[in-house]
Amino acid sequence: MLARMSKSITVRLTGLVLAILGAWTAYTQTPQKGKQAPAAAAKAPAPFNLIKVTDDLYVIDGGGAGNVAVYVTSEGLILVDDKYEQHYDEIMANVKKVSPLPIRYLINTHYHADHSGGNTHFAAVTQIISTTMGRKNIMNKVQSNAPAGMIPANLTFDQELSVFLGGKEVRAMYLGRGHTNTDAFVLFPALRVLHSGDMMTSGSPLIDYPGGGSIVEWTKTLDKAMQLEWDTVIPGHGAVSKKADMLTYRNSAEKLRTRAQGLVRSGKTQDEVAAVMTAEFGWQPGSLNMQWSLPGLMTELK
Repeated sequence: MLARMSKSITVRLTGLVLAILGAWTAYTQTPQKGKQAPAAAAKAPAPFNLIKVTDDLYVIDGGGAGNVAVYVTSEGLILVDDKYEQHYDEIMANVKKVSPLPIRYLINTHYHADHSGGNTHFAAVTQIISTTMGRKNIMNKVQSNAPAGMIPANLTFDQELSVFLGGKEVRAMYLGRGHTNTDAFVLFPALRVLHSGDMMTSGSPLIDYPGGGSIVEWTKTLDKAMQLEWDTVIPGHGAVSKKADMLTYRNSAEKLRTRAQGLVRSGKTQDEVAAVMTAEFGWQPGSLNMQWSLPGLMTELK
């Protein structure tokens, strides 16, 4: 069952350590073509892996898409994110390795197709939860390179919402803007594990300005997440890590913001800023960083 955690909740029935400072992944570097979504890469997608995080909690990685968390309870499963639409069979094959029980709830961390594209399949079999803005962004087709036919969540919240199933709690929270204006952090309180979505990844921050992102707010939002009670983090992309790794990522985002702001306020052109972003932060020509982040930086950091 669902329980509201604050008066501001709106429920609508109708959505190994990270190589943070040097190894920029295809998630942010690779030029995107056609209808590909943010994590698409030029190389063949990584194979799928089922990784045990702790008792009853697993991660499904691979496929060039976001990390899926699988939480096992005695009354069914709770998933966080569902990759692209075409990954449904792979996800289900891995889910069945840990439990034969049905998936009762699915939480989308944000609206991008590499994290919520699988909604097209899961909507028929489970309740899907997202932030209110996450649902709106899918409905309004905000993601320019999203595939057609994406399906939003049918349960939404504004600030915080908890799912209780089989005596276990999963808490979804909106703490502010960063990667997008829809990012949910998902906490597994009893396990002291946090799923960060793309507010933390294995690459340079991708600020989706068309989707309401903000590099200025990003570090503020991560500061709030750091205050929660957890020890282990499942990033949106990359290896399961620890709290110290999120602090490192937060500081790298601050470094990027400070460097870019200095360039913008000194009168550098967008092309000049782009050259520095490539040389110092790994932003490649044609990447989503250049398409979505750079123009917004030029405006936000004036």
